[in-house]
Amino acid sequence: HLNTSLYTVVLAIVLLGSWAASGIALQLLARYNVFSYPVTRSSHIRPIPQGGGIAVVGMVAIGWTAIGVIGIENWPSLAVILAGTLSLALVSWFDDVGGLPISVRLLSQAITVAIVMFLVPLETVTNGLIPFPLECFLIAMLWIWFINLFNFMDGIDGIAGVETLCIGFGITIVSIIADVGIPLIFPTAIVCLSIIGFLPWNWSPAKLFLGDVGSVPIGFILGWLLLELAGEGLWVAAVALPGYYVADTTITLCRRAIGGELVWKSHRKHFYQLAVIGKLTHGQASRAVAVTGIWLIGCAILSTICHACTLVSLAAAVSGVIGLLWYFHRSSHPIVPSA
Repeated sequence: HLNTSLYTVVLAIVLLGSWAASGIALQLLARYNVFSYPVTRSSHIRPIPQGGGIAVVGMVAIGWTAIGVIGIENWPSLAVILAGTLSLALVSWFDDVGGLPISVRLLSQAITVAIVMFLVPLETVTNGLIPFPLECFLIAMLWIWFINLFNFMDGIDGIAGVETLCIGFGITIVSIIADVGIPLIFPTAIVCLSIIGFLPWNWSPAKLFLGDVGSVPIGFILGWLLLELAGEGLWVAAVALPGYYVADTTITLCRRAIGGELVWKSHRKHFYQLAVIGKLTHGQASRAVAVTGIWLIGCAILSTICHACTLVSLAAAVSGVIGLLWYFHRSSHPIVPSA
């Protein structure tokens, strides 16, 4: 009972602390002229302070350290993940402030993922269907890809926060249903509450941007949590929950690559960005992502409580993602009134 009370206090501190820290970050970033200035590929029209992820990652660090002190059983693993998170946040901060070459960013991500996977071995996802060294390599590639796609998709007000909450709440609920215990539930809840505290500052019209210092570490954490979920045998949920983000980024980058574009260059060609250029507001697009995210949580829950419903759950998740992509595609072409 004591631990439950302490956990509750930690969660409350993380929520309120994230909101307050985001407000402080807003003032400091503006004072020191750390802005995201609008360019042709931007979805905003005025300079916005960038780097609010400092508050989010900072509160995740405080919250995870607190539950480690309380005595969460997987604290050694969590400490390694936290160290990787902070190292990526540091590199990403320099990218936010001055810009870093793509090679430096990818190298830092590859080194971090490799060290973390060495120190905190993940459970096998394929149950021996793929040789373990090859599986480790593929998992590392998927993890790095997820870090970057999460960063790529942070292009309008509120979307990164909404997606974090949808994936995070999904992981929490599925973990509770599957009874995988505290090790996933509380760290995920802390990430969600840190984002909830930040979201009022980032909701349209945004006063504060997450920045790479937020989106890259959060992508890293969510990637780890999804891999942990898959390692527990809950791979359908792990695939379904981030389904929209994965589909939008993968399809968009494939189209750009086929068109001969440099895929790592910033752009405004994601489905949600084209919809905002078309006729949706930032808030409408982020709410559409939230609605689909809730649908995907339902699909993840179905796959967890009914193992015979695996194919149904996957089909429902795919249909939900396709539905959102179609909605954004349709919204990217404003209806021209007839004469």
